Parts: sequence; structure tokens; C-alpha cells
Amino acid sequence: MSLNAQQIAILKYGGGGDWYSNPTALPNLIRFCNSNIGTKIDSEPETVEAGSVSLFKYPFLHMTGHGNVFFTDEEAQNLRTYLLSGGFLHIDDNYGMEPYLKRELNKLFPDKPLEELGADHPIFSQTFSFPDGLPKIHEHDGKRPQAFGIFDKGRLILLYTYECDLGDGWEDPAVHNDPEEVRLKALQMGSNIVEYAFKS
Repeated sequence: MSLNAQQIAILKYGGGGDWYSNPTALPNLIRFCNSNIGTKIDSEPETVEAGSVSLFKYPFLHMTGHGNVFFTDEEAQNLRTYLLSGGFLHIDDNYGMEPYLKRELNKLFPDKPLEELGADHPIFSQTFSFPDGLPKIHEHDGKRPQAFGIFDKGRLILLYTYECDLGDGWEDPAVHNDPEEVRLKALQMGSNIVEYAFKS
């Protein structure tokens, strides 16, 4: 698999969900990573479609949205091959994605269910320490934040962050008016995810 460790991409998917939401999030996360964990990621993320061969150029894909998600069988196979070949996908539920996403993930990996990550998983103890696991950034339904993963041969290949809204915390301060300490937690957790993905 040809990976360019200097670029990350937003995953564009079908179904009508807003894959393009949180436009300032990834550029801000990239800037934070380059300043704090020694990465040299291109300042602007690319956009790549689920069925594209270009998927394999990126070691890290980010996916978000609020609504419907749909992968064709060909797209599901392409994503599966990408992940099993060394790629990494972070899915951040921006609120409302869960029922559609779980249906589509079953297309990708009918044999690999989502597993909840414990607070002792290494993704929570990279450069920044989160001893209690995934932080809560935005409140919706009063549920606790959860991190779920899909593993292959012990490697975390897909991370799904739920009831957390990390991407909202990465956005420009004026978008959500989050306190600086909340934004910082979101950016630190995001950089841990990038660091883990680049090293694994």
C-alpha cells in the first residue's frame, strides 16, 4: 500500500448525509498536530470518495456528518481493502449518524463487530493523556462519550467516536463558542488519534 504520511483526507460518501460538515475542523486539527506532535501534514485536507483508488494515498481518513450514510457494494469492498491494507478511518458522529453508520459498517466487516475501547487503550495515552477515555465535547442526549473500534489482527483500523463531537471542538472558536479548555481537549484527543494512526 502506497501511503503518503503528509496528507489526510475527508471521506465523501453517498446517501445524502452532510459529509462536508465542520469545514474548519480538520485544518485546525492539522495545524495543532504540526505544532504539537511533530507531524508535517499538508495544511489543507483532501477529499476522497469511498470508491476511489485515491483512497490508498492517505494513511488517515476522517468521516463525519449528521444523517444518512450509504456505501455501494463496490465502495464497501474498496474501503475494506484500504483498511486491511494498512489504512485508518476515524468516524466522528456529528449527531444522528449512528443507525445508518452501523448498517453500512456491517457491509464492510460483517465478521468484525464494533468493540468499545477501554480507557486503557493506547490511543488515550499518546502525547496527551486521557485517563478516563474519550472526552465529552458537546452535549446532546445526556449519554456518555464512547469510542468504538474495529480491529484486524490486533490493530485498530477503524475508530468511531460517539456522543462526543470531537470535530465540533476542532472548529474555529466562533462557530460553537466553546470554552478554550474544551477546544483544547478536543484538539489534544484528535492529535492522539492522528499520532496513533500514523504509528500503527
